[in-house]
Amino acid sequence: MGGKNAFQVEGRVTGVLPNGTWVAELGNGHRLTAFVTGRDKKNFAGATTGDVVKLQLTPYDLSVGRILVETKRI
Repeated sequence: MGGKNAFQVEGRVTGVLPNGTWVAELGNGHRLTAFVTGRDKKNFAGATTGDVVKLQLTPYDLSVGRILVETKRI
């Protein structure tokens, strides 16, 4: 997913799905499926509904994003 075209945005977790995926909503109301990659799972505590996370997206598929960091737990 990384690369020169990838960009970062902040979103709020709105739901928890099975198999380590989450539903996140961006500030503009766009909803997407978010996940954590294998190497990042060691340092990721897990997100719950309402948490603010930093996501990495590509312009090719805006329906899926990778969680980079959990920025704020509410």
